[in-house]
Amino acid sequence: MRTGRALPEPMRIRLRHGPAARFWRPILHRMPKVDLHRHLEGSLRLSTLLEIARQHRIDLGLDLTLAEIEPLVRFTSAEPADFQRFLARFRILRRFYTSPEAIRRMAYEAVVDAAQDRVRYLELRFNPAALAQAQGFRLEEVMEWVLEGVGQAQQEAPIQVRLIATIVRGEDPAVAWRIARLAADGRPHGIVGLDLAGDELRAPLEPLIPIFRWAREQGLFLTIHAGEVGSPAHIRHAVLVLGAHRIGHGIQAVRDPAVLCLLRERGIPLEVCPTSNLHTGAAAGFHHHPLPDLYRLGLKVTLNTDDPSISDTTLTDEYLFAMAGMGLQWQDLLRMFENAVEAAFLSAEERQALARQIQDELLDLERSRALRAGFEEAS
Repeated sequence: MRTGRALPEPMRIRLRHGPAARFWRPILHRMPKVDLHRHLEGSLRLSTLLEIARQHRIDLGLDLTLAEIEPLVRFTSAEPADFQRFLARFRILRRFYTSPEAIRRMAYEAVVDAAQDRVRYLELRFNPAALAQAQGFRLEEVMEWVLEGVGQAQQEAPIQVRLIATIVRGEDPAVAWRIARLAADGRPHGIVGLDLAGDELRAPLEPLIPIFRWAREQGLFLTIHAGEVGSPAHIRHAVLVLGAHRIGHGIQAVRDPAVLCLLRERGIPLEVCPTSNLHTGAAAGFHHHPLPDLYRLGLKVTLNTDDPSISDTTLTDEYLFAMAGMGLQWQDLLRMFENAVEAAFLSAEERQALARQIQDELLDLERSRALRAGFEEAS
């Protein structure tokens, strides 16, 4: 894993506000989107965190202002890219899960914010154990509060949401079993999958293997964080031992031809999150990111946000960075978008309905005068 480098923030700022952004951002913002890899805990509004800290008198050892809270939660250009630093944000955020109202609000706002970026289909993953531990809540309560917040947001915003329950590497197997069983019981209420996250470099995985195999037998989809900063062998293990339907990140596959072949032959999609990969040190910069290589090698690559609040990004930003920072073209983005629809944890009928809805919106967008002008300018 690469660590100790300064974040390539100036490059990201130039890409976000440069000439390409001025033209493409309005188009990319209007584009209907699918986000398959977004963590609830990494999607919290800073303003909401400030309100909760003041209301519940959370002692953070600093003045309760946005300027003081922001560096605790969000990566800045003043610190090195590092996987452990990135994970440490989640330990800080656990202090804000103070009440049922706070958890409902966080779930609601995460969905509404995605909808404002024109995400039409969102798979939002959340760690019930993390949400429960701060105040000793029951896992069942936490899952109900998340469902309530997401349900309210779906009633108010043009977005379809499915939930994925996260288990962290190193979790107490008894707690992990409870999360898996609650996820299986929650399938009628929109919980579709189980996620394995956490530190793939240090935490043992073996005690959790039976849990994920059982979850797959119950009809839950599986997505496994693997090959983000760790060995490509972790990806192979996720597919062959755990039975992963998708791989979270997976960008280290580019280092192993055999793993590339495995992913391509089995059609396993990758949930790639470029800005997050820069912040964890998994990639040295957009120009060095393996996303274009993975895509051109025929893998089912998708673009996602991971943790919008921690990385200060949107899905519009991620599409823009893929174009302006990695050299991908409009048609490449459309193909990745099709990959995301095909990889959604939905039934075949639901997936077809989503594809029709989004295709209609894309056709309207491609007919627009601005987009036609863009193609003429680029040609």
